[in-house]
Amino acid sequence: MNTSLEAQPIHSWLTDMDGVLVHEQSALPGAADFIAELQRLGRRFLVLTNNSIFTPRDLRARLARSGIDLPEEAIWTSALATARFLAEQQPGAAAYVIGEAGLTSAMHEEGFILADTDVEFVVLGETRTYSFESLTRAIRLIKAGAKFIATNPDVTGPSAEGPLPATGSVAAMITAATGINPYYIGKPNPLMMRTALNRIGAHSETSVMIGDRMDTDVKSGLEAGMRSVLVLSGSTRPEEIAQYPYRPTAVLDGIADVVPLVEELTPVESVELDED
Repeated sequence: MNTSLEAQPIHSWLTDMDGVLVHEQSALPGAADFIAELQRLGRRFLVLTNNSIFTPRDLRARLARSGIDLPEEAIWTSALATARFLAEQQPGAAAYVIGEAGLTSAMHEEGFILADTDVEFVVLGETRTYSFESLTRAIRLIKAGAKFIATNPDVTGPSAEGPLPATGSVAAMITAATGINPYYIGKPNPLMMRTALNRIGAHSETSVMIGDRMDTDVKSGLEAGMRSVLVLSGSTRPEEIAQYPYRPTAVLDGIADVVPLVEELTPVESVELDED
């Protein structure tokens, strides 16, 4: 086992969703067992995703259909992180939002007014129906002084037919038209990790991030001060790791290999102290 992973007991776990727990609509081997083990031991955890389309309720139902059972409160999306960040910056402000229910509901829940004139923020998320009208409105509002925020920098998203343009691609078009770069909230911004840790009352020194991408999951975990586990069940191939100037704390084949570590890296005395 990697001795760096053993450096301190692990009290909290953050994990990416796609490529770690699920692939498209199917659970990956060990995913259900991993969540069940966390729940059995009473460990704090969150499942993270850069996807801003779906609400936690939607994602919980998707995971349940694949055999992974967890509460919707255990899911943290880039939409939720974006709304939380903006609420800390300027609570109750008006925002023009391009996105689906995952983003609009998160903004509503944080007390934002959704409008298309006199707004403080233009917030860009993912949607399957980007319209010329909405993009034109966003460009004009940004040119007029609205702050440009995007949920995540992913340039493509998966579909059964192949890649689809995602938030990062559309943001690049708006940037080309306005000369203004957005502030991205989702991974690899470590802000996504910090808001997740704050949500469950966890500390970076005793938490681990599990992901399948070096450029988002491992990078954001590292910059948030966490140890990281890269699993090879998703986007990253073993030979690609050496291309990056940083390394994950451990590299494992898949989430099934993490399951025995949940108890092994959390000594009994630490569990008792934490629960008191």
